[in-house]
Amino acid sequence: MDAATKSDLKKKIKREAIKLGMNLIGFANVERWSEFDEINPAYYPQTIWPWSKTVIVLAVQIYLPMIETTPSVVYSELYNTTNRMLDESAYRLANFLNRHGFRAHFFPRDCYGDISVLVKKPEAAFSHVIAGKYAGLGTIGMNHTLLTKEYGPRIRLVSVITDAEITPDPMVKKNLCIQCGLCAKNCPMQAFTPKSGKEIAEMDQFKCAAYHQKLKNEFRYPCGVCTAVCPIGDDRKVYGRCSVSPDGIKHCQSFGSKNAVED
Repeated sequence: MDAATKSDLKKKIKREAIKLGMNLIGFANVERWSEFDEINPAYYPQTIWPWSKTVIVLAVQIYLPMIETTPSVVYSELYNTTNRMLDESAYRLANFLNRHGFRAHFFPRDCYGDISVLVKKPEAAFSHVIAGKYAGLGTIGMNHTLLTKEYGPRIRLVSVITDAEITPDPMVKKNLCIQCGLCAKNCPMQAFTPKSGKEIAEMDQFKCAAYHQKLKNEFRYPCGVCTAVCPIGDDRKVYGRCSVSPDGIKHCQSFGSKNAVED
């Protein structure tokens, strides 16, 4: 494709993504995976799908007034809603590219059979966080999440892989994480261990997965505390430092799960 055709296709994809309710969209060429060489090559999109040229990353926001009640059914329902939105939108966008003659498919936003599987093997076949970084949506914070200027880590991600050659977006150069350590300090399982000289903390993924398994058994999965307490994001300007009262948090946690407290 010539430059004009690439630009036109990119504009059309962005319009489609906005119509589908996506808050953020970014584009990465697959060469960035090998250029930065940060993960095992087995996880590169071009290793899994040799014909792939571009990864399109879509994101929707997580509302502060809901995640700040975590662990609660309120946040659990939000999590489920965003998951549905992402997978359906990514399917439709891949279909849009198919209709224009390109190979395309989406990689689901989580892609595991059950949280119990993650307790033994806490990883997926493809990383949306890495893809989001390479697509220019943000940088990776201390708690291993993708931080964005607009919403901090309060986003959910999905990726569309295609053979369409689309001009990649510039990556965010300055790390958005301010190393405040609130994510590590507030983690219920103390799964993060900050290391001097390293921007990303060491993470005990097995501890994290085990806690999520516990919450799922209580019908108030997932956790999200490290995401809720992060001060990064323009959404803080809308909702403030804390958008739910302490009594309001307890109130929301008292209904709809095995943790429910009778009046």
